[in-house]
This record gives sequence, C-alpha cells and structure tokens, in this order.
Amino acid sequence: MRNQTDCHLLYAAFVLLLLLGAVSRSNARPRTNRSPGFMRFITNATDFASEDYYDYIIVGGGTAGCPLAATLSQSFRVLLLERGGVPYNRPNVMSHDGFLSTLTDVNNFDSPAQSFVSEEGVPNARGRVLGGSSAINAGFYSRADKQFFDNSGLNWDLAMVNQSYEWVERAIVFRPQLRTWQSAIRDALLEVGVHPFNGFTLEHKVGTKIGGSTFDRAGRRHSSADLLRHARSSNIRVAVYATVERVLLASSPSASGSNVSAIGVVYRDQLGRYHHALIRDRGEVILSAGSLGSPQLMFLSGIGPRSYLSTWGIPVALDQPHVGDFMYDNPRNGISIVPPVPMENSLIQVVGITEEGAFLEAASNVIPFASPIHSVFIRAPASPLYVPVTTIMEKILGPVSVGSLRLASTDVRINPVVRFNYFSDPQDLERCVNGTRKIGEILRSRAMQDFMFREWFGSRRFRFVGVPLPMDQTNDLVMAEFCRRTVSTIWHYHGGCVVGKVVNCDLKVVGVNSLRIVDGSTFNISPGTNPQATLMMLGRYMGLTMLKERMRYK
Repeated sequence: MRNQTDCHLLYAAFVLLLLLGAVSRSNARPRTNRSPGFMRFITNATDFASEDYYDYIIVGGGTAGCPLAATLSQSFRVLLLERGGVPYNRPNVMSHDGFLSTLTDVNNFDSPAQSFVSEEGVPNARGRVLGGSSAINAGFYSRADKQFFDNSGLNWDLAMVNQSYEWVERAIVFRPQLRTWQSAIRDALLEVGVHPFNGFTLEHKVGTKIGGSTFDRAGRRHSSADLLRHARSSNIRVAVYATVERVLLASSPSASGSNVSAIGVVYRDQLGRYHHALIRDRGEVILSAGSLGSPQLMFLSGIGPRSYLSTWGIPVALDQPHVGDFMYDNPRNGISIVPPVPMENSLIQVVGITEEGAFLEAASNVIPFASPIHSVFIRAPASPLYVPVTTIMEKILGPVSVGSLRLASTDVRINPVVRFNYFSDPQDLERCVNGTRKIGEILRSRAMQDFMFREWFGSRRFRFVGVPLPMDQTNDLVMAEFCRRTVSTIWHYHGGCVVGKVVNCDLKVVGVNSLRIVDGSTFNISPGTNPQATLMMLGRYMGLTMLKERMRYK
C-alpha cells in the first residue's frame, strides 16, 4: 500500500515539477473579474474593416507590445493586433490560484496559454492572450542586472530606462506578503551565506531579497494589458483574435540603401476573413510577437536564409541568414518535497542571487488529485486528495548554450520547432552544479527542519517527490548528470532575432525599411532573475524613443 501511495504522490507532484503551478482548495466564492474601462477600444477582429491605415502597426499584444502601443498612441494612430482574447473574463488567468489551471487547460488555437515542447523534450508554454506571457506567468517582478545592459547591444539612456521601469511599477507592481514557505526560504538563504539581506527591492542585487509581484494582496493578477489604460483612446485600436499571417513588403530603394520596405500586414479574424492593415507615410510595422512568434513571422514574410525559405516555397524578400538563430532558454533544476504541515499557496516572492551565477527561488502549492484506490466499503464518489508540495529551484545566469528555431508549418498558428541545446556549453553546466549544491545546503539548514518528517527513534528526513538531489553532492560528474537528467524550463526563453545579427541597436530590422522588432527575441541574455519587468520597460522605453525620433524629423 505504501508503494501505491508513493506513486500517487509522485503523480501529484509531476504537474508541479513541470509547471510550478498553483491550485489551492478554497471555500471562498470566486471573485468576479470586471473588465476595466479602457476595454472600449478593444474589439474582436471580425468588427474591423477589410483595409485601414495607421501610423504604427504592432503585431503582438504581449508583455512588450501593450506598453509600446500605449506610449505611441499619445501622438500617433496605433493598431495593436493580438492573436488571443482578453484576460479579464477568464477567472483562472486573473487569479493567483488559477495559475496551474491556465497552463494545463490548453487547446490548439485559442487557450490563453499555448503549450509547446522543445526538440529535447522539455515542455514549455507561450502566452496567447492580451498581456502575453505576463498574463500567464508566476508574477515575479525584478529589474535587469548590469550585465544585461552592458551586453544587450543597445545604447541605453539609463535615466529613461529608470523612468520606464517606474511607469510600469506605479501601475501594476505590488509588495508581496511572505507566509510560511517563502519566509523559511528567506531564512535558509541567509543561513547558507547568500548575503546580504536586501529586504524588499525591485533592483537586481547580489544576496537575498524580496521581489515585486504583479499579483495584488487579493490575489488578482495585473499584467501588461493593464498598461493600455494609459493609451490615448482616440488614437488606438486593439484587435483581439487577430492572427497576423505575414508582413507585407514592397521593393523601394531608399536613402538607407535598403531595397525592401514594410508597408503593412495581413491578418485573419476568427471567421477566416482577411484584413489588410497598412502604414501611413513614415509609419512602421513593429513585431512584438515574442521569441517564437517574431522569427516565425519573419520566415513567413520571406525574411530569412534564402536556401531555407526556398525549401518551404516561401518567396524570398530578403536573404537574412540569422533569423531563428541564437535561441536561448534558461534551464531550471530543483527538488520538490511533501511537507508534514499544511502549506499555503505561494508563487515566487523571494530570490537568492549568488556570485556564482545561480538564482535560487521557491514555490509552495496544494496539488489536487483523485486517487484511483476505492474502498469496497465506500459507495460515495472519491473526493480529490489535496497534497501540499514545496519546491526549491535554481535558474542559471545567461545562458551561454545556444539553439535555433525553424518552421514546422506555413500555418502561423502552428508552433515552430525549437531546440535550445541545454547545457551544451560547459559554463552553463558548471553554474547548474553550483546552484544545485546550494539547494543541498538549503535543505541542510535549520530553517528547513520543520519541513522534514519525524521518523522512528527521533530521526528526520524529507519526503521527496520526483528526483532527489544525489547523495554525493561533492562529485562534479554526479551533479552534472543530475542537471542534465532533471532539466526543465522556467519559461524565460529568448532570442531568434538578436541585436547585431537581425536588428540593429535601434531594433530596426537590418535590410528592411519601416520594420522593427521590440520583444525578447532581440535579447542575447536573459535580464536578471526574471524578464517580464525588463520587457515591459522595453515597450515603454522604445515607445518614448520612437516618439523622440519622430519629433526630430518633423
């Protein structure tokens, strides 16, 4: 019977190990999620004209696209195209406790989360809803590290960077309230030497800190979609369920030397009808479709390696050899345990930032599952069993290991094929080994003793679910094998249209006029512990930058 019970505990934890999700049992009545007032300029794509003109067309209403659209709309007519729907009428999306359900309740074409699996077999997810991945993530908010700004390839105005972060933070960032598990993790990190304690801060600082959250005290999610409330309503239109199929390109020699220019996009609505959105004089098309969507759209628009596009029968507009290259994903490794005490539902709130390039985070969850074991003496239907599971994980800086993205279909709704080549660079593997050893130290700390089960004769032990850390944590080879065997994602993938290869330091596509990319596909390194803060900042920052550019040439 014990073996059977252990199997069911393993099953319960399996979802956690893949998703770090959160589903808690609650007797509270579900909160009504009222749509905000700015929803009046958000419309189903079926209601749009078959052709219209704009100053800026932004493809992707995600983490960067929403703040970008809100900013540009202050002075120009903007169209924001989002392939998914709105988050506000979806209780699971809007609730802290609905995180797991959002990531697991998926379908092929319109669920807020779209799942995909890398060629290595690692499950992953991307946002398909207004707000993008900021509407389906764990909500942790922390600014980028200095290394990101030094190596991103952009010429940052750091004063405007700070102003852009603050603009986001005033609207949607909150100070979390630590409870049992997050408090214990904070204490354990300090006990094992992840110093100093930096308290609550949104800055990236070595040591242990409490970061921001996009969940408020009531557990309601706030995302980049909320930033649209700052748009000028007379200048912006947002089309949801608008699937952009390609960028429209035309031959047009210019002073820049480029012979190709973006002139608009073609998108389809839910009824399958085509719409053409075109840009006015000096306007731009901006891809903010994310690290999978932007390189995919570049390929489908005829921008990519000539020989590769030809194999798909796609007419070549620009031979660009690096589209889809330089894909990165920060690997996650860690352990999960069943604690002997009741546990609250908590997503990431505390982080330990080490000198060795490992970031340590944690979550606690209550996982429901129905046992297949039914007693012959009980006629009532089986009730789900709620099992508390706590997790400690590490994410590495960078990473250095590089992969690539290619098409799986010419249907834009089908995920492209991606390989991240986790741990192919030994530097990443070394950082993982250091990070997982630090998890071992945390488990041996006094702060973790209350989460051990008391055994016969007074001894204590953890009840692991999934793969435990190796017994011999001093052996580099053993620890490296643990990293390879347990690799998963923390959903911080980036690249595919990186600065210096596909776009320049102004994020303009090299060789194409009037086409820019503003999203994580341009990153060659992940910004700090979690990227959403910097992606929202980037949207605001690039919007301000582009407004200044237009003012100079008036």
